[in-house]
Amino acid sequence: MKKSLLALTLLGAFASVAQAQSAVQIYGTVDAGLVKRTDQTLAIGKRANNTLGFKGTEDLGNGLKALFQLEIRYEPDTGTLESVTRPLFQGQSRVGLQGDFGLVRLGRGLTALQETSTAFEPWRGLPTPVGFQTDLQVAGYATAFGSGSDPLGAAGNSGNRFSNALFYNSPEFAGFQVNTTIGTKEANSGAPVVGRGSALFPQYPANFEASVNPYSISATYKNGPVAAMLATERNAVESRLSMIAASIFATPELKLMASYQRQNQDHTRLSNPLTKAWILGANYTMGPGKILAGYGQKSPDGLAKVKQLSVGYEYSLSKRTYLYADASKKKNPTLTIPTVNTYALGVNHAF
Repeated sequence: MKKSLLALTLLGAFASVAQAQSAVQIYGTVDAGLVKRTDQTLAIGKRANNTLGFKGTEDLGNGLKALFQLEIRYEPDTGTLESVTRPLFQGQSRVGLQGDFGLVRLGRGLTALQETSTAFEPWRGLPTPVGFQTDLQVAGYATAFGSGSDPLGAAGNSGNRFSNALFYNSPEFAGFQVNTTIGTKEANSGAPVVGRGSALFPQYPANFEASVNPYSISATYKNGPVAAMLATERNAVESRLSMIAASIFATPELKLMASYQRQNQDHTRLSNPLTKAWILGANYTMGPGKILAGYGQKSPDGLAKVKQLSVGYEYSLSKRTYLYADASKKKNPTLTIPTVNTYALGVNHAF
């Protein structure tokens, strides 16, 4: 009897230790290459964000987990942070809980629309100028009246994240998932936003709180080779972005994708508030190689269309390292240099 009780006690102790176990992972990306753009000298640039991250989980028992993630961004060619105006944990800084109810996090990170849209862009949402995510895929959402999702943030801050936000990802049910981001009205050290005001009396003075709570909602669907998404977002100055996208693996090697997006800035613009854009893209895998291609157009109200054609190639040396070659031609008749060609050769390593 005593031996049985002792065995049960030891089993309970080991179970408690196992339940409390946590795991912390250090990860990151180093990406650098040679980049040549029209009217610019050859430079060391990047195709992907360079990151240094820390993430961890703790098993709390009964299917409940605590988790966190912190992500720094830096420039490998100089060793400096990505931007002196951006926060230390520019990529994200979130803590939350995961269980049968889904995933809930608090902090700073990609909005629901931005996080799910990358699966429908040929360059997987990488910030390279050869890709489409930072301009056409968000219909020019990095606007003159503030930067995309975070117009009240510090100058130069990223345009695809919310700070001071609640993030929720539902469990998948029959291929469907709902993702939601809701921000507070807090000002984030931003410069004035003139909008419908004037330089002397801006519509949003410096460090002024948002007039509404920013939000971002996306619904995704996956069924075998088919995937789709529908999303909408409103930022702190009430610019709205909507998007519909779909992809299909026509063959195991060939992925086709398409998206349409619409931005409305009627809250801050007196005229021509709408911008529309669409993108067609493809990825084709051949052994360790992959071909990337895409074409898209952006149509701002009252302005000439922006057109972009891009092609790329990746060659995997291992599961964590690949070489890449990219080229694009972008035409924007409203700019001083109406046609910009971009070429890049580089290497990407994940750890």
